[in-house]
Amino acid sequence: MQGMTDPDSIWSAEQAAAASADFAELHAAHGGVLWVAFDPGLARCGLFFCRDGVVCELTPPGFSARSRVYEYGGGACCATEQGVAFVNERDQQVYRIDIGLDGGAHGAPYPSTDQPHCRYGDLSFVPAWQALLAVEESHEGGAVVHRLVRIGLTGHRQVLIEGADFYAAPVADPTGQRLAWIEWDRPYQPWVATRLCQRESGERTRILAGQGSDQALQQPRFDAQGRLWVLSDKAGWWQPWCVDGQAQPQGASCDHVPAPWQLGGRTYLPLESDEFLLTRFEQGRAVLVGCAMRTNPLASMANGAHGLGGPATPYERRLAGDFTRFRSLTADAEHFYCIAAAPDRLPTVLAIRRSDGAPRILAGGEAPLSENHLARPQPFSCTVGEDEHCHGFFYSPVFTKERPPLVIFLHGGPTSACYPVFDPRIAFWTLRGFAVLDLNYRGSSGYGRAYRLRLAGGWGELEVEDIRAAIEALAGEGRIDPQRVFVRGGSAGGFSALRALAELPQLRGGASLYGVSDPLALRRVTHKFEADYLDWLIGDPQQDAERYRSRTPLLQADRIRAPVIFFQGALDAVVVPSQTETMVEALRRRDLPVEYHLFAEERHGFRQAANLAEALRAEHAFYRWLI
Repeated sequence: MQGMTDPDSIWSAEQAAAASADFAELHAAHGGVLWVAFDPGLARCGLFFCRDGVVCELTPPGFSARSRVYEYGGGACCATEQGVAFVNERDQQVYRIDIGLDGGAHGAPYPSTDQPHCRYGDLSFVPAWQALLAVEESHEGGAVVHRLVRIGLTGHRQVLIEGADFYAAPVADPTGQRLAWIEWDRPYQPWVATRLCQRESGERTRILAGQGSDQALQQPRFDAQGRLWVLSDKAGWWQPWCVDGQAQPQGASCDHVPAPWQLGGRTYLPLESDEFLLTRFEQGRAVLVGCAMRTNPLASMANGAHGLGGPATPYERRLAGDFTRFRSLTADAEHFYCIAAAPDRLPTVLAIRRSDGAPRILAGGEAPLSENHLARPQPFSCTVGEDEHCHGFFYSPVFTKERPPLVIFLHGGPTSACYPVFDPRIAFWTLRGFAVLDLNYRGSSGYGRAYRLRLAGGWGELEVEDIRAAIEALAGEGRIDPQRVFVRGGSAGGFSALRALAELPQLRGGASLYGVSDPLALRRVTHKFEADYLDWLIGDPQQDAERYRSRTPLLQADRIRAPVIFFQGALDAVVVPSQTETMVEALRRRDLPVEYHLFAEERHGFRQAANLAEALRAEHAFYRWLI
């Protein structure tokens, strides 16, 4: 199957693990740009500053910039007038670092908070206040409480907003008189129903949008004219809306943001003169657009308008066309900046000259494989259900010309998504003779509100139907060997993989990485952010008890006929080790071939390069044994 080529000499498990490095939290400031970089070799997030082409790390050993608010974090740093503020991973407190004239750290980090029972995220600096604005998560007394707080540069902390279950994306206007934010209450998730709220000096809180359950709002922003914008999916797609009723870009019928699993997202920027920088998804592929629009004083969304539409935009300019995903947009007078990804290279910190759109790589962006060793994503779609479709990206094996075995990747969430970008794990498989289908089953984000909410009540069945339909479609086209199909996933994707193994006897084997095997057990111990998620995904545990029984992999273990390999972190607090170990024992009692790999220092989602490499090697050896 692999011919005479040794794939380890091209792309080893160790190289694939090292390539899981990534960037986050981009900010234009101090005549340069700040970012956070994750190093899998150190399992650490360092804070970096680049000015005039010189890159300096600001965080000394022992510090890592990572928030754990809502467990998934985000918004772990922001620029201040003297330097940068960040959340330290170890103690979840806010620290500040001053930046010297040379662009390096001027002194050691010093604390701005001293609340050992609290975590912080979604940081922003408000110049008019000379203070930070943040989401605070308190674990004092065993209760988890969220609020918005103001943190002075001298360390004084003031509670600004509390009472809702969850908060996100607080932002102040340039005067500091107007504060806007997103909030939501249980049982909703932030991709189902949220509220846009505002408070002005001397006034009470007002709800500007989202009083019902018909829309989810994200990323409020004030533009140069002081108007408030937000991304709303009330019209079916997450698109920019102007709350103050002045202008809106001629928004395409596309999502302009993924589901908000993390805080601190920035996928659109209001610029000067009614200009915008924004990213949007077109059939799962992201594009970056600079555009300008005419003002159109129609009724505001706060008064029930469905967006401002209006005449066509004066121009729309696509930027950085070689890239297929964009995050963390920011800008200064000369450049746009973003974290970009492409099918042929590692994640990139990209500077795009505003005058002519010329891109320049500031960090990352290495092309680790030559073109003849690279499998590029091919858009995939097939019919499923009653005239519905599921989507994804198909990767052909690099060397094999026969009908290859297939590995189906299932993303987590499950309300998340996969993207057509270079994935070092997929490259590992395609160089070893496997085809890969990265599946955006119904319920994934990036394809509109209806597609995203389609999973309500259907988790554990709907995505299994999509897997079956995808296998049939690819086999019917002669692109795979249907007798050699494997399914794998992490977390929620692990649950779906186990469900598929129970329902689809044609599968040859599978892998569960810290996957859910007992939803009700998970529901009893899961964290506040997801406390009601399973009720939405499957149903009420009492009223829909039979539905839970029929979709619980642990209770359906006798229906699994194919061998399974399991991977688990010993420190995982989301899917605890006993979930996996109970499932392993249930399959072993039936004498089914099972492997179990426990990593002592890993949590939910592996981060250490050595463990990532070991897991890849073990999974590949397991599948090779089966074929």
